[in-house]
Amino acid sequence: MKSGSAPAWARRLALAVCAEAGVGVPEVLRWRRAAREPSSGLSSRARGSIAVTAGWDEADARHTLLHELAHWLAPGPAAPLRRGRRGRAVHHGRDFYATLLPLLAAHADGIAAGLRREAGRYPAALRHAAALGVPEAASLLAERRATRAAERAARGAGTASWRLVVPEHAVLLEREGRWYRCVTCGQRLVGRVLARAARRGRRERHSLWTRAPLPAIPPEARRAGQAG
Repeated sequence: MKSGSAPAWARRLALAVCAEAGVGVPEVLRWRRAAREPSSGLSSRARGSIAVTAGWDEADARHTLLHELAHWLAPGPAAPLRRGRRGRAVHHGRDFYATLLPLLAAHADGIAAGLRREAGRYPAALRHAAALGVPEAASLLAERRATRAAERAARGAGTASWRLVVPEHAVLLEREGRWYRCVTCGQRLVGRVLARAARRGRRERHSLWTRAPLPAIPPEARRAGQAG
């Protein structure tokens, strides 16, 4: 396996996972680094390669490599992909998570942490994990529902505020499976936003914001402020 600039731990992990599964290793493990926290990757059986763009969070880079190795271990292109309700190929269905979850349990920083990280990218991961009998999935689903309920309540009460996560920057697109992401912030681009970014190239700029509830103000502090 040609691995170029891939770190030693990534080479060992790829070799160990493929050996445990009895599957041939990729011909090439491509590795590059990006000045951001999240990582992204792409597995291609047709090209015999796995490519990872690693951010500065090594745990996330390890998770990304395991995610792509799960794609590598899954049935090849000869097996037709299941189609979703809109006719799109399902790349991250239950069969995929039946392969990935044991890898996270064996080679990542614990199944709970791995599931939380995976659900941040693909929320349906928790539903599939619960259906596959992963005990941690139920508590993570409850945690996710509680967070969403709190955000909805905050928006209804007018106590939510937009917070800048990544300042304005040029959009540089990279492919991740069937998606395109901005290299700088990792945000997925779709629809008209993606078409415009592809048309304008580096002239296209955007910022990444999140809508988060404002911290609650204790009643005594509120009264003191009004008195002052």
